[in-house]
Amino acid sequence: MHTVQAKSILSQSNGINVYRGCTHGCIYCDSRSVCYGMRHEFTDIEVKENAPELLEAALRSKRRRCMIGTGAMCDPYLHAERELNITRRCLELIKKYDFGAAVQTKSDLVMRDIDLLCEINRSTKAVVQMTLTTCDDDLCRIVEPNVCTTSRRFEVLCEMKRAGIPTVVWMCPILPYINDTAENILGIVDYAARAGSYGIITFGAMGMTLRDGDRQYYYAALDRHFPQLRSVYESRYGDSYEIPSPKARELWHVFVNACKKAGLKYDTNEIFGYIHQFPEAEQLTLF
Repeated sequence: MHTVQAKSILSQSNGINVYRGCTHGCIYCDSRSVCYGMRHEFTDIEVKENAPELLEAALRSKRRRCMIGTGAMCDPYLHAERELNITRRCLELIKKYDFGAAVQTKSDLVMRDIDLLCEINRSTKAVVQMTLTTCDDDLCRIVEPNVCTTSRRFEVLCEMKRAGIPTVVWMCPILPYINDTAENILGIVDYAARAGSYGIITFGAMGMTLRDGDRQYYYAALDRHFPQLRSVYESRYGDSYEIPSPKARELWHVFVNACKKAGLKYDTNEIFGYIHQFPEAEQLTLF
């Protein structure tokens, strides 16, 4: 882990990433890709130690309040966050200036900040987005080895629901020949439905992406855990960026039908619209 003084923190799309790199060890992580220009080892976490100060300046200068997102590139609840509390400090600022928060994570460390998320949600809006890739905890421990299991993430979703905080599930990536089964899709939809989530984000390709940097790490993981699959990937996909499941169309129909039956939203644009919609109408009643 190393620290830097960042020059900025809030993107044009109102997103923040207070860390760069990750220690969750997910075998498929796109953020490992060379195209992102990371100049340090992926697990040597870059900590933007002045992120709260930069965020406060950015929020104070914004003319309109909005949802502030975190977790799109790197999880805001890495192991380092337990001691550093940078994500928590940023949430405190979001609360202080009456903005909304949209948090995306795989970690149950988000439960530490449920008090802040509740306070934000009472005054504006908070949404917790949790990634569920497989309903099988044993498989989860292989593909996402250094973070809590899917069953624990389900418990977090339920706790958020009980606290009145809306949730969204990310069901991606779908790894060809590994978790691309109807049983897995139905299991994740069932988790989301029982947790009372608003909807599930996935992509029509029902697959994954592989780029230089990410591909080598993923293939090394296949060699360790699924040694028969590397040659299948290389033969079927070559150096392709988009890696759809061979059962993509079938799985998409299974997914859509299950979501309809469970009353879950599944249109990605609709769900993104919900996540990013700031409750301005309610705010106007305060003045």
